[in-house]
Amino acid sequence: MAERKVLIKYYPPDFDPTKLPKNKRPRDKQDNVRMMLPMSIRCTVCGNFMYIGTKFNMRKETCLDEDYLGIKIFRFYFKCTRCYAEITFKTDPKNSDYVCEHNGSRNYDQGKDLRAAEALLKEKRKELEMGDAMKVLENKTYDSKREMDILDALEEVRLLNRREADLDINAVLDHVSAVKEVEQEMNDEDIARKAQSVFHDMQGGMKVRRLREDEDEDEDEQSDDAKEDLTTNTTPSISEKSDERQLGIKKSIIKSKPIVIKGLKVKKKAEPKKPAGLSLLGAYSDDDDEDE
Repeated sequence: MAERKVLIKYYPPDFDPTKLPKNKRPRDKQDNVRMMLPMSIRCTVCGNFMYIGTKFNMRKETCLDEDYLGIKIFRFYFKCTRCYAEITFKTDPKNSDYVCEHNGSRNYDQGKDLRAAEALLKEKRKELEMGDAMKVLENKTYDSKREMDILDALEEVRLLNRREADLDINAVLDHVSAVKEVEQEMNDEDIARKAQSVFHDMQGGMKVRRLREDEDEDEDEQSDDAKEDLTTNTTPSISEKSDERQLGIKKSIIKSKPIVIKGLKVKKKAEPKKPAGLSLLGAYSDDDDEDE
């Protein structure tokens, strides 16, 4: 059994390669190739647009009647995707581009026009410089000046980039935080000022003064002691009840705890204490004893 993948072939001693049959390829033979459109084409038969990069199965042939400086020109055939009309285009070695031939037109390409305009300007410049040394010198000085301007602009851009690269991120963050703290302090002062004016209007011109934390704690303790003294002193005995009944109810003033809102203290007016129910009962009991 012979091997499938033969690496070494046997040539007999009487082998003559000139007697081998030659495969003759016709010059106008067409090859089937898979190719993408190098440009956007519009079908002139049905008006269908086929965009650049669309893949087609094309037939390729060599143009026998034309070439450019010995470079072969190839022609491609493909069909429209809507009406199946055959469209052809060929290569253009002179301009490194493609040219539509039949049943198709190329879409407008702005870059192509720019390249053509640049080439036209170069040709005109060469024509003007032929035989005119002063014109050549003027063009050279203009080109050198333009290059120097471009180099100066590039150097300026590099300098700006270098300055931005030298910035310290920590310094920038510290500056931003300091600005935020100043803004916060200003906002707090505005809020305190507005609150002071509002409470002054609500209390009808009542005096408002600012207290520190130590003073607030001391006043809280004093108010608690005052409350304890009032509770111990306001529990009347039987004799005191009778005196209160005869002389009238004694008005006692209880110191109220100051109200502190955001560092502001407002003193409330003292209110008279109402008589308790036990004192009234004690007074009635004394009247009954006297009647007996």
